Amino acid sequence: MNLIIDEETAVSPETGNACSLENYLALPDHSMDERIAKARERLGATTILLGHHYQRDEVIRFADFTGDSYKLSKIASETEAKYIVFCGVHFMAESADVLGRDEQQVILPDLNAGCSMADMAEISQVEACWEALERLGLAADTIPITYMNSTAAIKAFCGERGGLVCTSSNCRAAFEWAFARAKRILFLPDQHLGRNSGNAMEIPLAEMPVWDPWALQGGQTKADLANSRILLWKGHCSVHQRFLPSHVDEVRAKHPGVQVVVHPECRWEVCQKADALGSTERIIKIVEEAPTGTSFAIGTEIHLVNRLAQRFSAQDKRIMSLEDHGCLCTTMYRISPQHLAWALENLVEGRVVNQIKVRPSVKKWARVALDRMLEIG
Repeated sequence: MNLIIDEETAVSPETGNACSLENYLALPDHSMDERIAKARERLGATTILLGHHYQRDEVIRFADFTGDSYKLSKIASETEAKYIVFCGVHFMAESADVLGRDEQQVILPDLNAGCSMADMAEISQVEACWEALERLGLAADTIPITYMNSTAAIKAFCGERGGLVCTSSNCRAAFEWAFARAKRILFLPDQHLGRNSGNAMEIPLAEMPVWDPWALQGGQTKADLANSRILLWKGHCSVHQRFLPSHVDEVRAKHPGVQVVVHPECRWEVCQKADALGSTERIIKIVEEAPTGTSFAIGTEIHLVNRLAQRFSAQDKRIMSLEDHGCLCTTMYRISPQHLAWALENLVEGRVVNQIKVRPSVKKWARVALDRMLEIG
């Protein structure tokens, strides 16, 4: 029997005599290392393990590949592996299933590993927004674009209506593609990435109003909607929104000469004060290419920041979080060594637990939206 966690995605729970997860969670982290390694060895090339940059060190060290969500999903689809164990969050596992071959099965070690940003755009809300634009005669001049950090249902919505998916790296290119075809973009679910990308294209803030799904007509007048170039969805990353302009001022005062590099999911006011913006991959490259002795204050998830600090300490590159206490992605943190060991040892015994499977009708249009993204590079 399948467990349906939303109307578009079916998740297969453990079957047969699967080992109880509770038994694993009662054990300490370090006791999982040998068991994970042994299970990986037994599974061999049948299984690929993916680790997103924001995963905790105790998990990501076992990954065959690390990176952002799209990169990892693409890599997995090109391997011969039958099983894809994705140490990330739910929308990432969905994307791996959309891009993967029919015979591949995607496993999310903990079903509670979700994404608050993706959850801020529910398909029923987005459909209601589009219906409102249709009533106002604005939908025909609008192309929907969704960030990779969204559900398969939202990706399919965009694909079916002539839109596409983008990443933080190619958001501007996606906007240029859309503006060559329509007057307006409906961008979701992250308002900050949309605003920062639009700002880089010199689109005035006044032409980028925010659609609030909980307000009548999105909280906007017909005139504001008609005059908009980018209609931003009221969503955000709970990690990156915690960085404030004051954090930039404080770190510059405390560390003269520091280079401030932030993710474009940060607030516009923070990005305006930064020396550079970049996706996780871009942030890594900036640090890699910097001269010895450079100091960085980085505005992104703390696990990546700490990993970079350790990696480049030998090159005398000082790397710190933009905010003193660091910003942790609590949903990414849910996947523990215990969850990973549980999923892998069940696979060894021939049981697939926590399979993420996108329904064919949704997969079709989500794949269209992703394929359109490939057109823009």
